Amino acid sequence: MSSTIQLALISHTNNGKTTLARTLMGVDVGEVRDAAHVTVHSEPHTLLATPEGDVLQVWDTPGFGDSVRLQKRLAQAGNPIGWFLREVLDRYRDRPFWLSQQALRAARDSADIVLYLVNSSEDPQDAGYVPAEMKILDWLGKPVVVLLNQTGRPRPLAEEQLEQARWRDHLRQYPAVRDVLPLDAFARSWVHERVFYDALAKLLPSAMQPAYARLFGVWEARNAERYEQSMQLLATQLLAAAHDSEAMPEAGASMLKSALKVVGIGRNAEQQRQDQAMGQLVARLNQRTAAMTRELLVLHQLDPVNAAQISDQVREHFAVRAPIDKAQAGLLGAMISGAATGLSADLLAGGLTLGGGALLGGLAGALTFAGAAWGFNSSTDRHQATMQFTDAFMQTLVVAGILRYLAVAHFGRGRGSFVDGAAPAFWQSAVEQVVTQHQAELTAVWKQARHAPAALQPLMKQMVSATLAQLYPGLVPRA
Repeated sequence: MSSTIQLALISHTNNGKTTLARTLMGVDVGEVRDAAHVTVHSEPHTLLATPEGDVLQVWDTPGFGDSVRLQKRLAQAGNPIGWFLREVLDRYRDRPFWLSQQALRAARDSADIVLYLVNSSEDPQDAGYVPAEMKILDWLGKPVVVLLNQTGRPRPLAEEQLEQARWRDHLRQYPAVRDVLPLDAFARSWVHERVFYDALAKLLPSAMQPAYARLFGVWEARNAERYEQSMQLLATQLLAAAHDSEAMPEAGASMLKSALKVVGIGRNAEQQRQDQAMGQLVARLNQRTAAMTRELLVLHQLDPVNAAQISDQVREHFAVRAPIDKAQAGLLGAMISGAATGLSADLLAGGLTLGGGALLGGLAGALTFAGAAWGFNSSTDRHQATMQFTDAFMQTLVVAGILRYLAVAHFGRGRGSFVDGAAPAFWQSAVEQVVTQHQAELTAVWKQARHAPAALQPLMKQMVSATLAQLYPGLVPRA
């Protein structure tokens, strides 16, 4: 037997209800702006649906304004004076206030669970609207799940749990509250969503459990497919980088040699040939990285036009571990993160702008140093000298790739486009620890990939799952 399960999304005005609805649904719904009473009418949105006809709906309701006055008006709902105040005075003189009452009456009649958003950046003791709104939630007579929104940048789980415990302890005095969960519209991941959907299952009556199990199965299947495709995208890009090679140009005049003379940097012929080959490798690496990032964003229902911001974010928070100086490390960070596309395009095009010349000289110098110390291998195959990325460089590309996935997977739709988000330093430490544990397996993959097709997707899934299990202990099973 199919069922329609309804959630009422409620909060103080301008606390992010519509933004969170967008994040959960993965599509733009409603209007989002920094103003009170943006959502005027209650709007139903389908979160999940099954072939059997089960539907999980969330209602985005008008925000509470004057909570104290609203609570008093609702308390008068059963008497003639209350009806007159609501349907005559409020309806025509204060329409947002009247719509809030209508939304709450509908929630009392139809909702199965109430989702109450709070601004977790506030101290619960300072949120003066909470006591009155808790009386309203008690009036609804429904189980309430408090969602901590606006949690800020991702933090270690222990810090998030401390904040969660602070709100849970404060709300313990209100019997309607059945659970308190973090679910930020801008900095959540599918791990948080899984915890959210698990919590809902515990609050539904037994008659709805079969339908909800089918709905949750739809979410799990959708999430698993997106996860598998994400890992395949990462694996494909990395295998292409491991397999790629560039033949060293024959001795003689070259585009790079001419460019270096323009900026007054003299190099011997062999170094110039290496520089040109390495520049071509980096250019192709960045092109593939940019293409993969766009596909990853589309897969997560985000705007691919902002792929460059992902690369900038990874570069900003990525610490290069290599025996090179700070300036060269910054340039290598741009290469690894996919943020060196502009410089690499200059190398490919064979032409330089006046401003780009100095940058190209810096890039060539950094690549030559890195080629000797860390980043590139040179070998002779069939009497042709070639360049390829080293195992150490490939391992760092794996770290950057996983960080890229985390940045995308933790971004809620919010206002629809990817904006500057967060890639905190503790992510890289967790990723590096996991990748180091699989160094031998990765080395074997790179060795095979340089000569023949190789499989990397299962290992990528294992490493990313292990990283998530480390970031969210007890919440993510290891692959």
